[in-house]
Amino acid sequence: FYDRGDLPVSVFHGAGGGKIAWKVDIEKLDYGHYLPIFFDGAREQEDPYRFLAVQGCYDMMERGGPKLLAVVPQLIIPMKTAFNTRNPVVMCTAMKILQTLVVSGELIGEALVPYYRQLLPMFNIFKGNTANIGDQMDYSQRKRQNLGELIAETLQILETHGGEDAFINIKYMIPTYESCVAG
Repeated sequence: FYDRGDLPVSVFHGAGGGKIAWKVDIEKLDYGHYLPIFFDGAREQEDPYRFLAVQGCYDMMERGGPKLLAVVPQLIIPMKTAFNTRNPVVMCTAMKILQTLVVSGELIGEALVPYYRQLLPMFNIFKGNTANIGDQMDYSQRKRQNLGELIAETLQILETHGGEDAFINIKYMIPTYESCVAG
């Protein structure tokens, strides 16, 4: 899409690091069309495509407001596909984007609950993937690239923002999950 010029973005090389130069005002974009494309692009491994897709997701979620809720069903397949790659880097990126999506608007966490059956199977497989390194330093923790810890963090965010049915649905998909909400 990017090479053909179908996306309204380009890389802005500034002094403060890479940013996206949007050719159109983000609020005027058709979220139902572009946000799923950016979510799907998050699986990309090669820069600048990966950078544009990931940063495009974050920029659109930051400025999307009420438009995001209507697009949630269209984001499930790109997220599920990213998790199903079983590539730890892609999965970590997709989880960080999912976390941001959940907290970027009211009711988004609740809107995701019916889709847990599509999103959470890979979480159950990889949730034990934490680094057991004894007394050595784990630098992936600072970069948030430890898959097991990121899964636990994502599940907690899904539970706290998913309403009253979230825990039951998470527990159905991940039997060993324990609630982070007291009560």
